[in-house]
Amino acid sequence: MDALLALARADMAAVDALIRRHMDSPVPVIPALADHLIAGSAKRLRPLLTVAAARLVGGRDDGCLKLAAAVEFIHTATLLHDDVVDSSQLRRGRVAAHLIWGAPSSVLVGDFLFARAFELMVGAGCMPALEILARASRVIAEGEVLQLTRSHDPELTQDLYIEIIRAKTAELFAAAAESGAVSAGASPERCRALRRFGQDLGLAFQLVDDALDYDGDSGTLGKNTGDDFREGKATLPLLLAMQRTGLAERDFWLRTVDRRDQAEGDFEHARELVRQTHALEATLDLAQAYAESAKAALAIFEPTPWRPALEDLADFAVMRRT
Repeated sequence: MDALLALARADMAAVDALIRRHMDSPVPVIPALADHLIAGSAKRLRPLLTVAAARLVGGRDDGCLKLAAAVEFIHTATLLHDDVVDSSQLRRGRVAAHLIWGAPSSVLVGDFLFARAFELMVGAGCMPALEILARASRVIAEGEVLQLTRSHDPELTQDLYIEIIRAKTAELFAAAAESGAVSAGASPERCRALRRFGQDLGLAFQLVDDALDYDGDSGTLGKNTGDDFREGKATLPLLLAMQRTGLAERDFWLRTVDRRDQAEGDFEHARELVRQTHALEATLDLAQAYAESAKAALAIFEPTPWRPALEDLADFAVMRRT
């Protein structure tokens, strides 16, 4: 990612300044809680994508910067809400905010950040981009609710799971890229191409995260390894392992995933089954396919320095597997 970060350094410094300014509030807990989470985001991938998309299509002004800051606020707000819903212990390698300030404060600060995001979007003065990000906020919420109602379902299909993460995770990647292109006045064809790039990039990122929960470490994830399993989330590696072990492990899966009745050693057994059934390889292969699809979406663009830098970002998404 070094090339992309270097190209966007000045823009991202301006985005960071906007984020800091709009986190401010006379209510002390708001900037303190928001900073606890936002400060842990070193790369700011989604706002970086907004800036890079705008520059790739020839945008030269600062119109994309407020949208990029808005994207980061939307993302942070969803993380705050997610951690309360999931009772997560860690986020970005730090103690989850709700364990420090309490669930009510986390939810309400998330609401504050959503409000700030919409103020920034309005301030950007680009109605099509506002529409894109507003729709994304709705789609993300729908994805969260769908996951909440189906995440412990051992009968969840791979297709439905992909639809969940397409809404819950990939939609904001897609909207980030598309809104950046729209703000720079790109053609509809180029906006669609960057939306596809963002969507497939987001899917690749999420699938690798799913795999790392069973084969990574806390430093890589920014959360505890095995959290998805302990929360009963039926992510793709788990779904594939459940399908491939069949009746032999059905009682184990029903107890640990469906009923979430887990005991010492259950995660280690689940992880071994995920490995034995090659569910990790299948998940990572699918992530690689989405990364390749993301890169293919950039074929219509001239080979300026921004294009290979974005292609490298797609490679980075799956390089985290090692």
